[in-house]
Parts: sequence; structure tokens; C-alpha cells
Amino acid sequence: MLPHRPSVTAPKGVLGHGLGAAGAVEAALTVLTLEHGTVPPVANLDAPAPGSGIDCVTKEPRRQDVRVAVSHSFGFGGHNVVLALARA
Repeated sequence: MLPHRPSVTAPKGVLGHGLGAAGAVEAALTVLTLEHGTVPPVANLDAPAPGSGIDCVTKEPRRQDVRVAVSHSFGFGGHNVVLALARA
């Protein structure tokens, strides 16, 4: 397991569903997170479920040194993609 809990965000609540462009938009947001060191918050989430062990970013963007990020895109009809991105 990881030595720490990775920060988690979910942009779809703010962006809506981009249909065919959703994966590209979410990948671009992941690149911006790596570039600027700011993880955007999950919209309309005050706190994750108790005991979930998930470190969701809530309420405010979180500044942190992000070196590696993973973007998961799950589409209609079973079109699924996972990208692992790292800062150069």
C-alpha cells in the first residue's frame, strides 16, 4: 500500500459530462494540477463518508507538491481509460 493517502478530486460535478471529450478534459485538468500544484475540490461535498479512508479535497483547492497523478475516465458503453501522469 501507499505510505500516505493520495488526494482525490472529481471534476464532473463542476464541468458536467463532456461525453466524447470528457476524458480529454479530465486529462487536461490533471496536467494543470501537476503543473500548478493545486488540487481542485469536489463540488458539493462537505466530507467523505466516515471510515472511507478517502482523502477527498473539499471546500477549497489544496496547494500541494503533486508529482504523480492518475486520471480515471469511465464512459458510456464500457469505454474506460486510466492515465498515469508525472511531472518531468
